Amino acid sequence: MKKAIGIFVIGVLLFSQSLYGQKYHSYPIDRVNSVRVQLTDNFWLPKIQTVQNTTIQHALEKSGEEGRFENFLIAGGEMEGETRGAMPFDDTDVYKILEGASYSLLVVPNEHLEARIDSIIDIIAIGQEEDGYLTTWRTIDPQNPPADWVEPGDRWEYLEMSHELYNSGHLFEAAAAHYHATGKRNFLDIALKNADLLVETFGPDKIMKVPGHQIVETGLIDLYQITGREAYLELAKFFLDHRGDSTSHTLFGPYAQDHRPVTEQDEVVGHAVRAVYMYAGMTDISAIYHDNAYRQAVNDLWENMVYKKMYVTGGIGARHKGESFGENYELPNLTAYSETCAAIGSVYWNHRLFRLTGNAKYYDIIERTLFNGVITGLSQDGTKFFYPNPLKSDGEYTFNQGACTRKEWFDCSCCPTNLIRFIPSIPNLIYATEEDSLYINLFMSNEAKVDLSDTEVGISQKSDYPWDGNIHISVDPEEVKEFTLKLRIPGWARNDAVPGELYEYLADKKQPVRVAVNGNVKPYPVHEGYMEISRRWAKGDEIEISYPMEIRRVVASDSVEADRGKMAFEYGPFVYCGEEADNGRKILDIEVPGDMRMSVESRDTLLGGVNILTGSFSAEDNEEFDLQLIPYYAWSNRGIGKMRVWFPIQE
Repeated sequence: MKKAIGIFVIGVLLFSQSLYGQKYHSYPIDRVNSVRVQLTDNFWLPKIQTVQNTTIQHALEKSGEEGRFENFLIAGGEMEGETRGAMPFDDTDVYKILEGASYSLLVVPNEHLEARIDSIIDIIAIGQEEDGYLTTWRTIDPQNPPADWVEPGDRWEYLEMSHELYNSGHLFEAAAAHYHATGKRNFLDIALKNADLLVETFGPDKIMKVPGHQIVETGLIDLYQITGREAYLELAKFFLDHRGDSTSHTLFGPYAQDHRPVTEQDEVVGHAVRAVYMYAGMTDISAIYHDNAYRQAVNDLWENMVYKKMYVTGGIGARHKGESFGENYELPNLTAYSETCAAIGSVYWNHRLFRLTGNAKYYDIIERTLFNGVITGLSQDGTKFFYPNPLKSDGEYTFNQGACTRKEWFDCSCCPTNLIRFIPSIPNLIYATEEDSLYINLFMSNEAKVDLSDTEVGISQKSDYPWDGNIHISVDPEEVKEFTLKLRIPGWARNDAVPGELYEYLADKKQPVRVAVNGNVKPYPVHEGYMEISRRWAKGDEIEISYPMEIRRVVASDSVEADRGKMAFEYGPFVYCGEEADNGRKILDIEVPGDMRMSVESRDTLLGGVNILTGSFSAEDNEEFDLQLIPYYAWSNRGIGKMRVWFPIQE
């Protein structure tokens, strides 16, 4: 069954890509879809299995308890009642769960889950109005929205906060994922009916408003890629072109990135999730239309974010108020917002920028964010979540929507469901192709089949990454074939903590990267962060990579007041933290020597199996202090307690 689905999806993808050649363009670099990747990894596969076996079921139960499914039935007249839930975008929780469940089917086939998905799609169809409209709270009772900050009224009257178009965007992205994963049209047809309504409603000589919360733009582009219907693409561009245009609508302001035309924006501002979703759509437009103004804008915005407004974990968004970016270099630790959804949105955006440019710096941000800014949002058992992700906790400040540890759910449950939709899609990020080049961007054990210049290339990885930097890669083309294999050298292995100067290592890594092809070690050229190995590849070719991991000490730019005079610790792709469970309540009081020697220990029974960092030093009271650090993503799995990432340096 899985093989048949894979053949179907490949055909769909090839068809959709060919449509670009008629009028529009495509990204120069194609991702290798996860339908062609069989994950065997000891780090990521268990996390995807946890999402499929535990988190999805947990989310479905919570969604049922809070009336997410009932809303569709009430809207469709199958039940009587009032709108349930607290948010105007509660429908999207259902869509995101289905999106993640669909992606998970490609990694771990599950007939029971697939049947459950179909039953939920049937419920969604009941809530859709005859002309395609689908926002249940407004269908049920437009005069009584579920939140007091949403104005009552008819369709499209209060787009700034009604989330009608946000609901459509997540519907489109979920339906596209389900179609690619299963080949079924039941969900896709619901999405297309809604998209056709949007095309009839918005645009020149129609309603000239733009979405309050962005994501419909990328959702429309997903549907365009499947169907080839140019009206979807053109509407996505319309929504972006008219942001910041006061002649077409009353501007929503910087909070919603609706203060200036998007091609004139050069600083990331406002609600961080809205922002990165918009920047992802802008990057799509830059690629498809070959629009240089859009390209310059996304480049300027990316540099501002990465050079001045990103946490060392890859997290973004400094302020709880407005879930927003702060000023340049405003990166507090205790009160950091760093929303899980924003980290996920950053990955989506950076992946597009890579596909546009082929530069490894975008994957350096992706890797940093994956291992630190994203997966910290999910507990080890898959049933508890972080909404914000601070870099310091005093065990008292209730940063997480009223709690100072992970919670089982939230009234606004965007982050749990975003984790569900994102984590199973991670295999999509491993490989990419460009003409006769094959990119290896992420390192995790897997077996894949890649189409490259009319030849199928089998490729496999075996490693214990991210705990160990030794990676074995087998290359197995159908026939002897000349092409270039581009191996990403992670920023931490190139002595670059991040692009730009926001964070840097106190000392260079001592051991060099080592690459051997069929046992022969030789230097290969490195371009834009990739080691390029060009040769005639044959069955049985083997590559051995060694990215030596060392404990790294990180400092922030002096412009970051919150981190001035402090340092953080990294090992491989992980940022580490000190937690009260290992160090006692003094963890927030200590200062550490700048040259403190530390060692790495493997703890198979701790927090699902981690490498810890340990070191001893004399504290200010001359008492010997034994410091133990764990990967930041694993903190707060052992109850409420103090934690810190940045440590003051002893003078």
